[in-house]
Amino acid sequence: MRLKRKSKVNAMPKGFVALCVLPALALVLVFLIYPTATAVVMSFTNAASLAAGGVDFIFLDNYIRMFTNDPHFIVALRNTLQILAVVPAVTIFMALVFAFGLTQSKLKEKSVYRVLFFLPSILSLVVVAVVFSALFHPRSTGPINMLIGWFGIDAIPWLGDPTFAIWALTIVMVWQAVGYYMVLLIAAIDGISKEIYEAADIDGASAIAKFFRITAPLLMDQIGITYVLALSGTMSISFILGRVMTNFGPGTATLVLPGHMYNMAFGPAASFGYAMAIMVFTLGMALVFAFVSRKLTVRKERL
Repeated sequence: MRLKRKSKVNAMPKGFVALCVLPALALVLVFLIYPTATAVVMSFTNAASLAAGGVDFIFLDNYIRMFTNDPHFIVALRNTLQILAVVPAVTIFMALVFAFGLTQSKLKEKSVYRVLFFLPSILSLVVVAVVFSALFHPRSTGPINMLIGWFGIDAIPWLGDPTFAIWALTIVMVWQAVGYYMVLLIAAIDGISKEIYEAADIDGASAIAKFFRITAPLLMDQIGITYVLALSGTMSISFILGRVMTNFGPGTATLVLPGHMYNMAFGPAASFGYAMAIMVFTLGMALVFAFVSRKLTVRKERL
């Protein structure tokens, strides 16, 4: 009977392991757990600012106010759900298509295309917002309006029309993020055995068949992970782009939950406790989205 050898990790002194973990744990406690716990506590108060004194606990009044006495919250929730329903799904699908094309095609200089696709994700979001604000110029002299004018389409006030503003931001968000997730999925595709694709080529499978019957099913776990990352990224990107490009307008056409939280915390309303309630609600909604997406995309292993 063979004796099981102790792994090197188990052989290490517990005090040394704890010492190595302690700095990272301290950072998590100070910069994640403590602020989140503080925000949750403040969401049950009527605090006017972060440093307000003499606050009173009002329990669930802030959460009741969201759905009964704040029409801007309902608009922000609708816009946020619309963006979360479109941007992550489109971004991950396009990233998967580009990753598949760059790994399976016989294009030359693949590394150049990877860099070009990845470049938008490393640009400052403020720079991206300013550039696209110029591209979406409402007059016929704007670059995008000039382009559609060649097809006989009249100039569109992209960022000045409530109907088009949210979709303009959606286009920018997808453009900015697709290269980052493409690189992640390229690494995942490279992990698939080449013999599987070679067997498909022998059987005469088309590129579309290989994409939907080999690549996508085998990458369901990775797709689920990148989708969760895209959900959280979309939240922050929508706030920055909406703030710079449209100031969450026109009206409330591009107002999202992080933007409404910002307005409530630092705007004329000065209702920090209510802003924290919006933050807690947004965090809970994001966790639900992440949990559901992982359940739907996790690939069950067959015995």
